[in-house]
Amino acid sequence: MMSSWPTELRLAKDRRTLHVTFEDGASFALPAELLRVESPSAEVQGHHPTQKTIVPGKAGVEILRVEPVGHYAVRLGFDDMHDTGIYAWDYLRELGEQMEEKMRAYEAALAEKGLSRERRR
Repeated sequence: MMSSWPTELRLAKDRRTLHVTFEDGASFALPAELLRVESPSAEVQGHHPTQKTIVPGKAGVEILRVEPVGHYAVRLGFDDMHDTGIYAWDYLRELGEQMEEKMRAYEAALAEKGLSRERRR
């Protein structure tokens, strides 16, 4: 059973932040970069925790589409053409609550592999 239901889901004008407010008043401004690199898709997460892909070069990525998936999630489409992740409400809440930790872990994983957040032009 769902523990978190959003009351508002709003994409910022610059398309780089998704604002989510939940019925209990918790509110998060989720950066598009975090949403992209933590996409729940198999392409990013793999089928086992050891298969997770570290996705470099997503600083400045934009969200082009926010599409409802039933009453339980949204599918986000990004300007790098990634659009296979389905973000359940509980997962959006988890990303909001753990945003700083997840970004630190992402940056550490990039550094370990000699990769960068910066987009190549």
